Amino acid sequence: MTSVLDRTQLPLAPHVVARKNYRRTVLSIVVLLAAIALLVSVFGNERFGWPVIAAYLFHPSIIAGIGHTLLLTVVCMVIGTFLGGVLALMRLSQSPPLQWMATVYIWFFRGVPLLVLLLFWFNLAALFPNLDIGIPGMEPWITLNANEIISPFMAAVLALSLHESAYMAEIIRSGLSAVDRGQREAAQALGMKPSKVDVRIIIPQGMRIIVPPTANQVITMLKSTSLVSVIALSDLLYSSQIIYSSNYQVIPLLVVATIWYLFMVSLLTIAQSRVEKIFNRGYAARSKVTKRRAATEVTEEPNLV
Repeated sequence: MTSVLDRTQLPLAPHVVARKNYRRTVLSIVVLLAAIALLVSVFGNERFGWPVIAAYLFHPSIIAGIGHTLLLTVVCMVIGTFLGGVLALMRLSQSPPLQWMATVYIWFFRGVPLLVLLLFWFNLAALFPNLDIGIPGMEPWITLNANEIISPFMAAVLALSLHESAYMAEIIRSGLSAVDRGQREAAQALGMKPSKVDVRIIIPQGMRIIVPPTANQVITMLKSTSLVSVIALSDLLYSSQIIYSSNYQVIPLLVVATIWYLFMVSLLTIAQSRVEKIFNRGYAARSKVTKRRAATEVTEEPNLV
């Protein structure tokens, strides 16, 4: 007699499979037609100014703006990730003052919009004309002019880095917290120091969880750099704005910026997938072994009448 397990694994009836294939085919055709109609409406519209787009796609000002965009992305992500790691360790520490300080920091910089932070740092000299460095209550060691120190680039780095560090702190904290506590307890039972446990045991295992959202944050940072155009920093968007303010080709120059943003995001997406494969290599092999064992156990179970 056929067991209960065998009945659940019987193939679907031919008419059910045909109905599913029919629906899938119809849906695919509808999506394909919609995509073709969209492409025709875009590339067939002369108002987009495709000759102008081709002329300015590799303009020196555009290429220079791309360089500034990439520089901002790299610098702010490095600073934001470093500060985020420090904040994550503060949140996970056993010291209540450290936890409280990190919590307030994350709450503040996650709550204030990035555009507000940019404008605030850019106009910091209105609040603090001079930046004094020294011990409170004593003569300052160094006095700096805020207008000279807080340039548009420095304001952008401060705003983007501090804003990003708040998000990276939560990403790193969640990745480290996801590691089983037994890993730390076993390492400490072997006599490993807490710092060595973090470096050799906890962080490598948490990287598998930290890397994917961090890659998403890099892409978000790349796009967020477009906000620095409001403080006249010559990134990709601001370079496009400078050009179309003189030739009045607004749409073509915005399309140029869009093409370059899509190109850079596509490269980052490819890099993200490769990095994820590297960190998931051991876990993927382990999951395959687990599936094979489960399949073997199922086949070895006696048939249920």
